[in-house]
Amino acid sequence: MSHNALQYNHMRFNKAKTDFLEYLEIEQNRSQKTIANYDHYLTRLSDYAGDITVADIDAELIRKWRLWLNRLGTNTSDELGATTLNYHLIALRSFLKFCGKRDVPALAPTKVELGRTKRKQVTFLNEDELERIFGCPDVTKLAGMRDRAILELLFSSGLRVSELVGLDRDHINLKRREFMVRGKGQKDRPIFISAEAADWLQRYLDARKDNTKPLFIRFAGNKKVDLSGNYHRLTARSVQRLVAQYALLAGITKHVSPHTLRHSFATNLLMNGADLRSVQAMLGHSNIATTQIYTHVTDPHLKKIHDEFHHL
Repeated sequence: MSHNALQYNHMRFNKAKTDFLEYLEIEQNRSQKTIANYDHYLTRLSDYAGDITVADIDAELIRKWRLWLNRLGTNTSDELGATTLNYHLIALRSFLKFCGKRDVPALAPTKVELGRTKRKQVTFLNEDELERIFGCPDVTKLAGMRDRAILELLFSSGLRVSELVGLDRDHINLKRREFMVRGKGQKDRPIFISAEAADWLQRYLDARKDNTKPLFIRFAGNKKVDLSGNYHRLTARSVQRLVAQYALLAGITKHVSPHTLRHSFATNLLMNGADLRSVQAMLGHSNIATTQIYTHVTDPHLKKIHDEFHHL
């Protein structure tokens, strides 16, 4: 047996994990957040089993690890949620697939079965709720104009809040009402916005007296300008807070977040006849299964169409 083959047969988990994380960064160009998540989930395996060899990871070890994870708990619960448990298993699958590619003896990824999870319930706003929340910001003030532009843009584009706060002024073409954004997995996708959203963005930008890059900035307090003279970019947390605040002002009792407006965008498209593949592309989902969480929302709408048009 060659030295390399012997080395691979006895490769330690932590060494292989480091190689895998570097592969994600260099060859797969995955985001630092994704790499940190994979590191966290895989470290949980060595927390349980120690620095075993990759070949020691078999079905029985995984079964015991799942039991251990299930009883691990979080700050808010005695047990890890089914979705969080699956994230650990998905990370392990990817790791095993990588090992297979590198000829490191490893369990087949297909042997790692994910647990069953309940289908996500999608919360979205109807037309009346959207009109009420859009009417809440005080647009006589610059911060109110900014907030109205944020609400309109979230609903019009389906942007994730992380994508929204990362926008600079020169990213958006308001005349063409389209631009490109880099989303999850470092994938670029086109974003299209309504005339209404473009109008509010233009009003907001026209009212701004600065020439700094970020599209959405803070106006309150003394921390408006940093040492370089740039206005502080709004954070994702700030946008989450302001969306929740306007939802309360609008008298909407359910929990509303920037993602609720993304859900509303997708649901609105499907209810008006868009096909699932197009919505998948506009949301930037890599897998159609992710987009299918919206289909049960549109089922009652489809039944109404059937009742209206399908008869002898």
